[in-house]
Parts: sequence; C-alpha cells; structure tokens
Amino acid sequence: MREVSQPAAEAIRLVEVLRALADPVRLDLVLRLDQMGEDFCNAIGAEIDVHQTTLSHHYRVLREAGVTWTKVQGRSRLVRLRREDLDALFPGLLDSVLSAHRRTRDTATTGTLKAP
Repeated sequence: MREVSQPAAEAIRLVEVLRALADPVRLDLVLRLDQMGEDFCNAIGAEIDVHQTTLSHHYRVLREAGVTWTKVQGRSRLVRLRREDLDALFPGLLDSVLSAHRRTRDTATTGTLKAP
C-alpha cells in the first residue's frame, strides 16, 4: 500500500489548521466528513461543484495541515477527519468553526440567521 505524507499528531500546528479551514470548499469537505465519518474522496466531494484536480488539491491541503487522515486503498483514497487529534490539541476549535460555518451557510440559504 502506498503511503501519503501526513503529520503526526504532535506535529500539527494551529496556524496550518486555520489556514486549511479558511477556504469555503475545504470547510464544506470537513463538514461533510464530520457528518459522514470515514469515506472515499470521490463520495465526499461528489456534491461540491469544483473540478476534480481542484478537489484533490483541497484534500491535500487538509491532509498536510493535519485536519484529515488519508489511507490509500488501490486507486482510491479513504479519508477521515482527525477529530480526536484536533480536539486534544485545540479543544473546541473544530466545533466552533463548523458551527459558525453551518450558521453562515444557513444564512446564505435562507437569508435569516438560525439559532445554533
């Protein structure tokens, strides 16, 4: 099995995590991973309207920042959120960012802010 580069838990840095989460497409991917758990890249990104090469770039940024963990299975990649690592290193960060992103998406969809 081919390995991909991803940081050990102790090498994850806050600035890199925040940089990875600063993009709306990557936030959507992380939100879907949080809801779905582990899944294949193509299944998670199927509803996101970006080119496949752009989607691959976003997955790489998330993986290299330590936000996701990727396992290669043949020609496919199985991706999961590194929630345990992120929660241990930065308690409450992921929940806060995803909650804010959900509210922002709700506001954009309905025009009104929903309660958290």
